[in-house]
Amino acid sequence: MAAKIAYDEVEVGTELPARSFPVTRATLVRYAGASGDFNPIHWNEKFAREVGLPDVIAHGMFTMAEAIRVVTDWVGDPAAVVEYGVRFTKPVVVPNDDKGALIEVSGKVAAKLDDGRVRVDLTAMSAGQKVLGMSRAVVRLA
Repeated sequence: MAAKIAYDEVEVGTELPARSFPVTRATLVRYAGASGDFNPIHWNEKFAREVGLPDVIAHGMFTMAEAIRVVTDWVGDPAAVVEYGVRFTKPVVVPNDDKGALIEVSGKVAAKLDDGRVRVDLTAMSAGQKVLGMSRAVVRLA
């Protein structure tokens, strides 16, 4: 695969298509199995509340992975992402109901770098709160 977006066609301020990612308790169980992270704060409501959380919360790495999908979908090639980092600011609380939670992610090109690369800044929100801070990816474009 190769990046589908051309460096010369992108300007600072270019907005990436926003996406929303639903998260349910079943999603967390599947992620726990795939990642091997069975920390009870991600599946046991009683335990999560006992340690001071409002409810079960999504895995931070899961949240981070969902957010970068906005970039990989836009560029068309996951291998085009050469750097990615975030700070975890608030947890994604996932209630035990039919809806679960929603992670809403938007992004925009914040800087054009050398060698056909751009920096994309992401905003990830859930329940009206920013759940990732300093969420940035460097992407090599075509």
